[in-house]
Amino acid sequence: MERFDVIVIGFGKGSKVLTSAMAAQGRRVALVEKSDKMYGGTCPNVGCVPTKFLVNRAEMARIKGFAGFEEKAAFYAQSIRDKKELREKILGKMFNTFGGNPNITLYTGTAKFVSPKEIEVSGKDFTAAITADKIVIDTGSVPFIPPIEGLKECRCAYVSEGMLDLERLPKRLVVIGGGNIGLEFASFYRQFGSEVTVLQDLPEFFPNEDADVAAAVKETLAGQGIELVAGAKVLSVKNEGEGAVVRYAADGEEKEAKCDAVLVSTGRVPNTRELNLGAAGVETTPRGAVAVDERMRTTESGIWAIGDVAGSPQFTYISQDDARIVMDDFKGGGRTSAGRNVPYSVFLAPPLSRVGLTEKAALAKGYKIKTAVIPVTGLPRSHVLGKYTGMLKAVVDADSGLILGVALYCEESHEMINIVTLAMNEKLSYTVLRDMIFTHPVMSEAFNDLFAAIK
Repeated sequence: MERFDVIVIGFGKGSKVLTSAMAAQGRRVALVEKSDKMYGGTCPNVGCVPTKFLVNRAEMARIKGFAGFEEKAAFYAQSIRDKKELREKILGKMFNTFGGNPNITLYTGTAKFVSPKEIEVSGKDFTAAITADKIVIDTGSVPFIPPIEGLKECRCAYVSEGMLDLERLPKRLVVIGGGNIGLEFASFYRQFGSEVTVLQDLPEFFPNEDADVAAAVKETLAGQGIELVAGAKVLSVKNEGEGAVVRYAADGEEKEAKCDAVLVSTGRVPNTRELNLGAAGVETTPRGAVAVDERMRTTESGIWAIGDVAGSPQFTYISQDDARIVMDDFKGGGRTSAGRNVPYSVFLAPPLSRVGLTEKAALAKGYKIKTAVIPVTGLPRSHVLGKYTGMLKAVVDADSGLILGVALYCEESHEMINIVTLAMNEKLSYTVLRDMIFTHPVMSEAFNDLFAAIK
């Protein structure tokens, strides 16, 4: 049995941060990843990077304005090939960086606990027994597949990872699920040229957003030609030729949607199945995540969990911050996950970004609030870009002047939201952004107008 200072199970963003830092301190680290196609984790391989690469290419496709579907399909196929090439470059970089570090031993295999301090790794042609006093679990999450009749047998049904390798642009795409991932795919496939139908079981799209924000997004998506069906219960999926027929119930009647591809985007669940957590005395939550406290400690001393598998918000940058918390805990520090402001962006056209509380959530928590909403039209940067879709909304504590939350539905909102997050983290009054000097013409100068509208 080989002894290490730290064992890290899973090769995600948080793992990279933690492993690099420990190795730089001269610690011996074992890094275990099940697949050699997933070095670096979900984000660079089948998540953030490839999807946003395709978001960018879809925007290019829209600008080019191809005349026919075959031209659109050819551009799409080339974009998928370029995406695959990018992924191979990332995989190579990850292997060279981590596999070539003398303080890091990279195991490609499945890890399972034998005891609280012992891990068995089973690879293609090896089995290894390793031990450490500190073990960190970062195995991420996997797609949830709902029990829909015929879905498993459908030849053209994919989860997001599979869709990213599909070189044939579907003329008609049905998306099952109206969450962030499903709507992102719906948006960029529509721009590539697919006819898109989104089936969501919840009665309203973007139920976590305020009604005015959700309505603005829904109106834009519908205006782009995406068919949005809320309150849809999918009954079955059946092969038909090279495509499929999706049968669903909505508005009191059964309907059918014929398509060339089905994207199943019904959420993700913590990836714990192969870990044998019982042997380590590690408990899970009712939702199946590894149970952790605010320092990411599990129920067993010496074992931590970070990222999706720990039930944290499913963003790669949260896994990274979880890793910072664990490293601080290694040193006996007091950093915790409590009270984090978590910004996020949904990469639609334009993107929707938010941090903090919505208006309805702030009121539910008992805050006395002030709000402001301004349209994108009229902003100098919107004229430069020639893009006028969207709105900006701010929620402020009426007593303290602190920013409680902001929703930005506009071009470049994915960059702008980080400015608001910094202001919230530093507990700055909304007047700081109201009176801040911004360069011109940029989208962020809209904060002058947005917060000036707070009365």
